[in-house]
Amino acid sequence: MSPRKAAALRDGEGDQSLREHLVAAAVRLMARRGTAGLTVRDIAREARVADGVLYNHFEGKEELLALALHAHVRSVERGLGERPTRAGSGTVEDNLRAYVTQGLALHAAILPSFAGLVGRPEVLLRFANLPNPTAGGRGLRADLAAYLRAERDLGRLAPEADAEAAATMIIGACHELVLPHLFGGGAATALEVPPGFVEDLVTTVLNGIGPARTP
Repeated sequence: MSPRKAAALRDGEGDQSLREHLVAAAVRLMARRGTAGLTVRDIAREARVADGVLYNHFEGKEELLALALHAHVRSVERGLGERPTRAGSGTVEDNLRAYVTQGLALHAAILPSFAGLVGRPEVLLRFANLPNPTAGGRGLRADLAAYLRAERDLGRLAPEADAEAAATMIIGACHELVLPHLFGGGAATALEVPPGFVEDLVTTVLNGIGPARTP
């Protein structure tokens, strides 16, 4: 006879394990209120289990929060839709604009959760040791570099274009907007993108800043 299902999973949770159920409960809380002040009791109440149940399925609160943060980032990214990284479609300029716009939207959405954990380095270390939650495990920078290499191979970028360097500049510029909010102290404020930021960034990367070449 199969073991009896936990009470919290008897209301249509499908084949979800109690461990997965607890992570999902933490993700819901992160999406609603961020991570600042998030307690074991909060997560247990959301999951409809006793407080001590969490410690039967995780090494501690840090492991649960790291896994939930990872799942939260993936969930937010899925909600933003596919990035325009199919080489040869549209224009490179438009694709990069869309890529940067979506990347900034992702960072803005997950910023409160990361800001609430700045004082919990053990959680962030566990999170860093998990597979990258973005771009199917590749990470945004590697994903963008792969797209740019493919466009270069198609002849839509200069043959000497350094895809890795360009991707690093683009993702780094996005991080430049995020970091002051993350480490500025206090609650994270809304991420505001300066007027023209996306357009100027894409134009600078594509055109460079060197002197115009003479014919």
